[in-house]
Amino acid sequence: MSAFRTLDSADVKGKRVLCRVDLNLPMADGKVADDTRVRAVAPTIREIADKGGKVILLAHFGRPKGGPEEKYSLRQIVPTVSAVVGRAVAFAEDCIGPKAEAAVAAMKDGDILVLENTRFHKGEEKNDPEFTAALARLGDVYVNDAFSAAHRAHASTEGLAHRLPAYAGRSMQAEIEALEGALGSPKRPLVAVIGGAKVSSKIDILENLTAKVDALVIGGGMANTFLVAKGTAVGRSLAEPDLADTVRRIVAAADKAGCAIVLPHDVVVAPEFKAGAPATTVPVDAVPADQMILDVGPRSVAAVDQWIDKAATLVWNGPLGAFEVPPFDKATVEAARHAAERTKKGGLLSVAGGGETVAALKHAGAADGFSFVSTAGGAFLEWLEGKALPGVEVLRA
Repeated sequence: MSAFRTLDSADVKGKRVLCRVDLNLPMADGKVADDTRVRAVAPTIREIADKGGKVILLAHFGRPKGGPEEKYSLRQIVPTVSAVVGRAVAFAEDCIGPKAEAAVAAMKDGDILVLENTRFHKGEEKNDPEFTAALARLGDVYVNDAFSAAHRAHASTEGLAHRLPAYAGRSMQAEIEALEGALGSPKRPLVAVIGGAKVSSKIDILENLTAKVDALVIGGGMANTFLVAKGTAVGRSLAEPDLADTVRRIVAAADKAGCAIVLPHDVVVAPEFKAGAPATTVPVDAVPADQMILDVGPRSVAAVDQWIDKAATLVWNGPLGAFEVPPFDKATVEAARHAAERTKKGGLLSVAGGGETVAALKHAGAADGFSFVSTAGGAFLEWLEGKALPGVEVLRA
């Protein structure tokens, strides 16, 4: 990752280190329901503290409407940060101004402090120069360890990097290295599995990937629109027939680039989308008019597995079917497990991301078997679209 500045080249001893992290955690009954994002940044926090830096954590939480809202206070996240990091963590009631300055001034080398929600100030999302300057006065060094927010040019994700020596934290570093390895300079063949409900939400991704990958496996409701564009009847299935021309354009671009488009051979259909609905497997060109496609069939899974076996690099975003409701999770589970097993045996770099994707891989028990699973959501999708991410670009060496 020589193209980016990392903690390897940062001098943090005795310095005030403004560290942007993702503490936008899911809550249930007033308590943190999932501490995955804290665990992701814990190594960076510990490393800076162990090297004698004063760790000052910047983060947003929820969507406050331009001012303080108690339900979005980061105060309630502090106990989880302390528990995961295994150290005492202090809290400041603001992220700029006298309260923040006093809390920072009281810190000793190795201390950890969480500043209040950056989005309590309108200047955060506007990347306002005055707000950015107020943040910068609190630190000597800036570390960004929040790839999930890297697609936003906000004060705490992009603006600070122009005012202080800036570096990628370990979680950010791992994310960039995984993504660069998957699409930047991948080992080939490079195969992408792209699923989900609608083509309309992933047009930019599909157009970007057809020029980069050797094979593009289309799953989920998206595949139905590809079938419609070919003139295949899909019964009552979710589809976007108005995007048929767009799909044909994507297919033509793929043909020109030498990218194989992999569509289902057989599909699992049912009269309604609910658990336990009577499901049958039919050839893709024999979908009953009163049925809907809810998963791909065994022949299709076998074809996906064959492409996974050929691949040296695999990028995965989106499920192959309606995995939330059994038995329509079968294809996603089987293919994900196959990818995980292939990864474990060596020879395959497998990178996956996107909220629905993470849930699907966890459901399949395959997430731990992939080389890298990104929880970044929007940033991961924009990376798949080939867009430059502001929070990453400012860390280039």
